This record gives sequence, structure tokens and C-alpha cells, in this order.
Amino acid sequence: MTVALHDLLPVGLRRSWVVDGTCPDLDLYSLFRARQIADLHRTAIVDAKGKLCYTALDRKVRCLATGLADLGVRPGDVVGVQLPSGRDAVTADLALAALGAVALPFPVGRGGQEARCLLRRAEAVAVIAAVEHRGVHHAAELRDLVSELPALRHVIAAGPAGTAPEGTIQLSMLLRSDPAAFVPSRPDPDSAARILVSSGSEAEPKMIAYSHNALAGGRGNFLASLMPDGTPPRCLFLVPLASAFGSSGTAVTLARHGGTLIVLDHFTPEAALAAVREHRPTHVLGVPTMVRMMVDRLEAEAAEAEAAGSGAVPPLPAPVAVVLGGAPLDETTAESASRAFGCPVVNLYGSADGVNCHTGLTAPAEGPGVGAGIAAGRPDPRVADIRIADAETHEHLPDGQVGEIIARGPMTPMCYVASPDLDARYRTPGGWVRTGDLGLIDEGGVLHVVGRLKDVVIRGGANISPAEVERALSSHTRVRDVVCVGVPDELMGERLAACVVPRGGQEPALTLESLGAHLTRQGLELRKHPERLLVLAELPLTPAGKPDRAALRERLAAAGPAPVTAGARAATAAAVGA
Repeated sequence: MTVALHDLLPVGLRRSWVVDGTCPDLDLYSLFRARQIADLHRTAIVDAKGKLCYTALDRKVRCLATGLADLGVRPGDVVGVQLPSGRDAVTADLALAALGAVALPFPVGRGGQEARCLLRRAEAVAVIAAVEHRGVHHAAELRDLVSELPALRHVIAAGPAGTAPEGTIQLSMLLRSDPAAFVPSRPDPDSAARILVSSGSEAEPKMIAYSHNALAGGRGNFLASLMPDGTPPRCLFLVPLASAFGSSGTAVTLARHGGTLIVLDHFTPEAALAAVREHRPTHVLGVPTMVRMMVDRLEAEAAEAEAAGSGAVPPLPAPVAVVLGGAPLDETTAESASRAFGCPVVNLYGSADGVNCHTGLTAPAEGPGVGAGIAAGRPDPRVADIRIADAETHEHLPDGQVGEIIARGPMTPMCYVASPDLDARYRTPGGWVRTGDLGLIDEGGVLHVVGRLKDVVIRGGANISPAEVERALSSHTRVRDVVCVGVPDELMGERLAACVVPRGGQEPALTLESLGAHLTRQGLELRKHPERLLVLAELPLTPAGKPDRAALRERLAAAGPAPVTAGARAATAAAVGA
């Protein structure tokens, strides 16, 4: 049985974007094949193994598609993919598209429980996984789940020859299949091509089905807006290709724009900077935390060079843009990254659920102030039309009023996978996506993201927005990175904790009192001040590259109750009195 994937957008609306040229109306493999024919030897991907051109990649794709078809993978079947970023992951993406199957990528590092949940709900018939990555043996873990997943017939292991665990199929064997007789499926461009995974705030990960047109058309138009002369891009993805952000890798960079993918199998600031220097990407895509780590590394390199008397460190080759999403972008990070990379820094507001807006190449990534949230640019109807609606009635609100951000456009996904409750909760009858984010559109047409409907800490009955406090703390000269989370408390219900990475080499040390004084100067009332402080060398990241809030809560719990400071007592008193 194949999981049912239905489209919640009106058919006529979908087709109107094809008629007016907004969407290409071709499946992803056909788009890729056209790019390959147009430039046979252009580099398609640069990974840990080196460079691979379009023609060599296409042969790998056809071989794998043939091998998967011989295993019984059919159009509409879902196939899981748990591989590090690299040529195997890209080959799997395109081979599944050529078969008319649906790819379900999820990053390496996701545990067995989450993988079981994803594969079960999507009714995946096969999964392709790494034999080993950074000490984790994914293929063996997934093989052990086969008895619990009735639809799962095959576990395909990617690794050196002879390393596939017993009971799995070696990926290299499938890549040796004879592709001479392979005929691509040519699926309906409005049918499902990929399922994006988002942890979000649900008990289980959300899975969102995207069509070929939504990926290559809507998401492709997003990248096109950052390509001023139309030259095929060279995109360095710091985030995993298996993440929602990384879905613009194969489908957009290669299939839609005929560009080059530059990927790391694991992010480190040193590896990322080396890739910028060696491969000169036109676009660097990541989350703010990653770029802050890169900027810190650059500053350390400069200090080391000065101490050694070896002269100034050469500047980085300037990309067209650094594109940052996945977490709020503060003004300090935007300015320091722009100086370090010598190019515009684009603030991308987006999510797997189906919203996208960015500040563009000409507008600075800066907001008008803490109270007005973070400026996210002007919505592009060729990607997603964005409105502000009343959270209860869903009625459109006038400009300047704060409400829920809703989106609908060419990039809008089809539906949530096997989750009619999520469809009912997050999609309106007209197909609009309810983001759960609060925002406003100002008189100039610029979207400002203010916070989350549900992302609140309730301390003594008073609601606190962690996003608001994070924005204020990020402007502190001693704070490089910050995430605020709620921690359980018997007396107050919850207390706010600030998890901070300080800028190196500066004194004095950060304290709750010094942070509280800064928040007061920023205009935040006392009841919103953090009562716990966790100082870290680096923020823990999820497999998708975002700050791991669950891990931070675990560290705070393991640390036990913090001493009650004068600032914490004052904040508690303010919360009780609110």
C-alpha cells in the first residue's frame, strides 16, 4: 500500500502558475536531464570525494534507478534516504525522481526511534542509509527495524564494498546496474517528489509532501531572485541536503538552475572556510550559528597571524550572498558576516511547512527594533504570497496589525503526510498555510516576524516570548550566540533560561546581572529577564543544523537548580506581580 498524498490547494490555482510560467511543469529528473544535455561537463557536485560532472552524475542516477526498479520500487512509492551530504544523496534524489517515486530524506544523526516513526507513517518500501557515519551505524540500525515496519522491504547500505551489514543490499551493487534499457517515468509535475521533515513543536516529526513544481518552481524562484545575472550558481550548503533548508540543493541548484552543489559531509567552521576559499561559491547557505562560528574562526586566524608576525590573513573570495535561515538573524551577526564575507547577508524567513520570504540582495538584513520584530523582506508572490490573519477567525488583517503569518503560493506543499489532524490545524479551507508565527506587514510592504503563537514560557501566569528576549540579548557586545528556553519550576511553573556562547577573549565574564542590565537598557521589563544562565563553548545543533533546544533543556536539568541571585529574585517578584 502506498501512502495517500493529496493536494490541499485548488487544482485551478496550481495550474495557473504553470500557465503564467511561474512553474516549469516538468518533473525534477527531466529538468536535470535538460541541464545535463545543455552542458555535459559542467561540475554538478563537489564533495569529500572531489568533483563530479553532470554526465557522470546522470549515469549514476540511471544505474541506481535501474537497480531500484529491479528491487520493485514503483511510481508513488516512498523511499527513505539517510545519507550525509554528498554524491550518493544527490544520486538517490534524482534516481527516485526518475522513477516517479517519492524521496523521504532525513539527516544522519537522527535516532532509531525517529527513523521508525518516519518510515512507518510514510509507509516507505525501502531506505538507503550510510553503513557508518561519525560512529553511528545507520544501516544496521534500520535493518533491525524491518520486522516492525510491514511496508519496508529493503535496507540499502551505502559504504565501501563488502561493508554492508547482513540482511542489507550494498548500494555500490545497485550503482553497477546496466542502465541501457532504463526509461524515466515522467511523473505528473504536480505529484509528490519529496517529503520534507520538520521537528517543529509536535510530539512526532512533521512530514510535508512537496510536488516537483513546488520545489523547482516556487523554491526555485526564491534562489532565482538572488541570482542577479542569471549565471548558474555555485551553492555551498552548510546545512545537510537532507534537511528542509537543504531541499533547495538537488531540486533547485541542479535541476532548476543547472548550477554546482558544494557540500560538507559534516559542518565545522574550518571545513566551511576552506570550502569558501578553494571553491569560491556564489552563494553560502546556512544558519546564523554556523556563520557566527566561521566569523569567530576568522578572527582567531587574524590574531594567530598577528602573533606570528606573518601578516594579514587574505580576505575571503566574496560570494554574491550569504543566505541565513532556520533561526532568527540578529543585526550584529548580519553586520559581522557582511564584513567578513564582503557581500550582502540575506535574512531568510522560511519553514518546511510552506513559507518563504527574504530581505534580498539590496536591502540590509536589519530590523527597526526589538518591539517590531525582525524584518524578513517583501513577500514574493512567485514564491509565496503572505498575509497577516486573525489567529482565531483567519480573517485578513490590515497592514500594521500583528497577527498570524499565513502563506500560499507556488511553493506551497501538498499536505502533511498521514496526519489529517495537522492538515486540519495548519491549513485553511482555501489552502493557506498557517505558520504559527506572529508578524505584521508595514506600510512599505515589508514583513516583520514578531514571535510564535505557541513558543512562550509561562512564568507565574505571565507569558514570555523567548524570541523577543533572544533578539535583545543578541545585541549585547559579549554575546556571540544565544537561545532562550523554558525550564520546569515547582513554584513558578516555568522559568526562563538563557543559553549563551560568549565572544572569545573578552572580560568580564557574563552574568545574569550584566545580561539583565542590558535587557533593561533595551526596554524589556523585568518580568521577561532570564533567571537561569548556561554558558557554553558552542551551542549544540540538531542533525538539521539548528540549535538543539531539547539538548539545552537536558543540560539545564542535569545542572540542577541554580543559585538564586538578586536579579533572579527581582524577576520572580516582577512575574508574580504582573
